[in-house]
Amino acid sequence: MKSSTICVYIVDPKKPIGGNILAHASTTRISLRKGRGDNRIAKIYDSPDMPESEATFAIGNGGIIDAHD
Repeated sequence: MKSSTICVYIVDPKKPIGGNILAHASTTRISLRKGRGDNRIAKIYDSPDMPESEATFAIGNGGIIDAHD
């Protein structure tokens, strides 16, 4: 009987681009994505002194504002 091994690589589709080159060139990486309506979500992806977390905001006429409900 023939033995075989299957390796499956699961890639996170929301992982920031740039690979190790940008990872080593920057201190903190932030991922931005669209939320509901005009809201946007910023996620701290990799930081030496901040925990991984998300913040919701919106972009208005005057710049960045608190997120709409």
